[in-house]
Amino acid sequence: MFKSLSLKVIVFGFIFTFFSSFGQSFFIGIFNPSIRDTLSITHGQFGTIYASATLCSSFLLIWIGKKIDDVNIFKFSLFVIILLSFSCFFFSKISSVILLFIGILLMRFSGQGMMTHTGSTIISRYFTKSRGKALSAGWFGLSTAEFILPVSMVYLLTFVNWKDIWVSISISVLILLPIFSFLLVKNLKLDSREKTGSNETNDLNIKQWKRIEVLKDYRFYVICMNMLAMPWIATGFFVYQSFITESKEWGSYIIAQSFMSYSIFSIITLIASGFLIDKFTSRKLLIYMNIPLLISTLVIIYLNEPLTAFLFLGLVGISNGWANVLGSSTWAEMYGVKYIGSIKALTTALMVFGTAFGTALFGILIDLGFSIEEIAVVSGIYIFLSIVLLYLIRKKLNPVII
Repeated sequence: MFKSLSLKVIVFGFIFTFFSSFGQSFFIGIFNPSIRDTLSITHGQFGTIYASATLCSSFLLIWIGKKIDDVNIFKFSLFVIILLSFSCFFFSKISSVILLFIGILLMRFSGQGMMTHTGSTIISRYFTKSRGKALSAGWFGLSTAEFILPVSMVYLLTFVNWKDIWVSISISVLILLPIFSFLLVKNLKLDSREKTGSNETNDLNIKQWKRIEVLKDYRFYVICMNMLAMPWIATGFFVYQSFITESKEWGSYIIAQSFMSYSIFSIITLIASGFLIDKFTSRKLLIYMNIPLLISTLVIIYLNEPLTAFLFLGLVGISNGWANVLGSSTWAEMYGVKYIGSIKALTTALMVFGTAFGTALFGILIDLGFSIEEIAVVSGIYIFLSIVLLYLIRKKLNPVII
């Protein structure tokens, strides 16, 4: 299905999305209790710090992320790797609220932001005919991390200090990723493209939108409303997973174990979505993306048994699998690939902003005395409204042909 250089690009994307997990909410959320105990802060205080730091990281991403359209890919990758390694090391030195803010800002910017932005942008730009399958294969990296890391970290925290874990991660990043990047993308050019057997591709026949033009397109905002549902709602649940287990009386290991369900269903959806996108296009499939996420809020509202955690995270995993691939391929289909780095820097920043919003909102609602069921109601209403708006413009999502 994929030739040598194509396979290297996919493996590169896989590795970068895997290592992005250290800046993802599901991973940082595992250390939430340890950090709060160390600094003696509440859920709401942690959420406010997390949200404000994440928000700042999204602004950085808009500015720095667009450089991927102009800089040598290997050099850009090295910059991101060094930044992630430093961020992990800095995170291990957190001893005050101010350092927590800086540490989260660095982790969210380097991990969730720049690592996913780099991996997915390079795949989106390189592939044309097989973009859906390539993106789904690349996003396996994050799904693999979500399967392995939660249980592993919860186990390690029983006998290893949480700060020592972050030092080990920093060293691993600095040693492994430069080697992988050199082997995989050292000779990849900005204009490198998948060989499709023809002189022209659909990407070259559509209008290549600049970021300023995209910002004037009303369709962009409706799609973003749907794209942001997963980041802000899932992040809220992930960061406050200890609050959920306490509220539902599930036990400390249930959420960590049920992340395997989340990962398995993400992987299944990734496999299916890649083929479906290449056959039907992202634009036609976008309407179905958040339906499982909507159902997951109903699960939290009405069910309380420990097995509910596996069903809940399994449904979230399905939407996550769709969102990971659709979140990259939709923009390339609608707006072209010439300025895809600049556009994706904006959309990734909005995603990061969404996670900040979700963390802040959940933390405030928790401190105000909202139950997890009431928070799920708020989340469900947002998802429903975003799906309705997308349905109303579903026939207007075609690219502009030139």
